[in-house]
Amino acid sequence: MDQALLQVTNLSVAFKNEKVVDAINFEVYPAETFALVGESGSGKSITALSVLRLLPAAAHFSATDIKLQNESLLTITESNFCKIRGRRIAFIFQDPMSSLNPVMTIGDQIAEVIQIHFNLSKTEIKNTVFELLRQVEMPVSERRINEYPHQLSGGQRQRVMIAIALAGKPDLLIADEPTTALDVTIQAQILILLKSIQAQTGMALWLISHDLALVSNMADRIAVMQNGKIVETNTTQLFFKQAKHPYSLSLLAALPSMQSCVDKTVEPVEEQETCLLKVENFKVYYPIRKGFFKRIVDHVKAVDDVSFNLYSAKTLALVGESGCGKTTLGKGLLRLIPHTAGRVLLNNIELTALRGSAVGKMCSEIQIVFQDPFAAMNPRMLVGEIIEEGIKSLHPEINIEQRQQRVRHLLQQVELPETAVLRYPHEFSGGQRQRICIARALAVEPKLIVCDEPTSALDVSVQAQIIKLFKNLQQEHDLSYLFITHDLAVVAEIADDVAVMYQGKIVEMGKVEQVLMRPKHQYTRKLLDAVPVV
Repeated sequence: MDQALLQVTNLSVAFKNEKVVDAINFEVYPAETFALVGESGSGKSITALSVLRLLPAAAHFSATDIKLQNESLLTITESNFCKIRGRRIAFIFQDPMSSLNPVMTIGDQIAEVIQIHFNLSKTEIKNTVFELLRQVEMPVSERRINEYPHQLSGGQRQRVMIAIALAGKPDLLIADEPTTALDVTIQAQILILLKSIQAQTGMALWLISHDLALVSNMADRIAVMQNGKIVETNTTQLFFKQAKHPYSLSLLAALPSMQSCVDKTVEPVEEQETCLLKVENFKVYYPIRKGFFKRIVDHVKAVDDVSFNLYSAKTLALVGESGCGKTTLGKGLLRLIPHTAGRVLLNNIELTALRGSAVGKMCSEIQIVFQDPFAAMNPRMLVGEIIEEGIKSLHPEINIEQRQQRVRHLLQQVELPETAVLRYPHEFSGGQRQRICIARALAVEPKLIVCDEPTSALDVSVQAQIIKLFKNLQQEHDLSYLFITHDLAVVAEIADDVAVMYQGKIVEMGKVEQVLMRPKHQYTRKLLDAVPVV
């Protein structure tokens, strides 16, 4: 094998005497894709930040050596290290929106890297910016390079991040969860793009991820990290054939499978089954205004004439790419945003016609679990108060002792300790925070829960736990779910029926096994083709 491009020996990082990275060793070779996988908190990102000297001041760092092309990085001064960071080693961060400067145009942000590391004229820098944007397959124009990050989609922002990383012509590109929040089709495009650029430039790619399905199609070698230690390293082919460590085996076992929908007993809808939610010709339009008097010249049809039925104690998955109208539809059904036309009936009561106190009663019947649990909770409220809030508002007849007893019972149902009532949201992991939000939704005893991407940012093992929790609660409470997601493997695990949404319309709908295994619409086939397969 070639000499290692990057060699890390005995690397440790601690915060307040608690080791988060514990004496690890690994190598990255030229032109290879090396994947470091594991759950959140295992130390993956801290390891990468250590190599680039980007650790927070509170961190205690030690290593026997870190070598780049046989040159020790530990003895290099900070001023000289700045010539390596961004030039020889580049980094793509997980969240492009928080990593890009919101007050600089994307053209200026890419140009900044070129100005720092290369001595080029203004014309040459501008031409290089255009070439980098073409390389990452962004539509290039004078207007585009003068746009700001907020004017771009998630996939476009990630392409800008990749262009910035490539601007220094690095030998090693570190990609930290580069596709976590992206749709399956955009994710596939970004991964193909990275592999294509790697083939053109010969750079090494260090991929940090918790998604084993993703790395199975990308990596040459895999290292599995648990509690700050690397517990297993192997080639990708051997890892997926004969993983040895119990933690590796548990990660593989937690992977959602597209085949799981085939194993379900599919029964036709019988007459006695209750239609809980009936949506008829539902529309959410946003006006486009132009001119001095801001007259309406057209509409953005976010949700365009959507109709479907959701049956009692069943799960309907609503799938599609970002911007197709999934979340807008979910919020419109709950009257969190105004709708333009159509009817929504819950147990034959038209929700769209309710006024005054009747709206509050409707809130007891329908609840929502948002994608980002931390943003969905008041950080200044205790968990007990957060769960109790809905009961106090919608069921004032229940006294304080009964409310507190119900909160304790709900925490037990979502498998959290009773002591959680006296803690704040920031004291919990992502999976635990999602459990708190589920408990809050259950507190008012709803018949229907709208789940908006509730597992998209979770580790594979935590995701499996949350899916299992949803299933158990459905059986126990006869709950119905409108499950909004772009992850088709999760759909296969949890859904009874699937509705595929594209540009505001439902283009295909049916039983989960029928839609996922025998799709009819070309857009559904496109989504399925983009799913990474282990």
